[in-house]
Amino acid sequence: MKIATLPATRVRPEVREAAEAVLKEGETLSSFIETAVRETAERRRVQAEFIARGLAASEEARRTGVYVPAEEVFAKLDAKIEARRQALLKKTGKRAA
Repeated sequence: MKIATLPATRVRPEVREAAEAVLKEGETLSSFIETAVRETAERRRVQAEFIARGLAASEEARRTGVYVPAEEVFAKLDAKIEARRQALLKKTGKRAA
């Protein structure tokens, strides 16, 4: 596979120092920057997909006239969060507070 280079980026010394200060053992500044670029690109891709799904759902609701009340959505989300919390507590052997 061919390797490509990112453009050189000028930053203030304190930005470089901050990045170097959080490097893990054996990690280079180049690998840190590559990871940051990869993760940011992925996050933006996921955000764009999320927005596209939301806009499509909104359009579908307008088209069909079928809407789900916010309270119902929140209740379902709360139930999912609680189920996951209980599963994690069970896995760790801890009791719910």
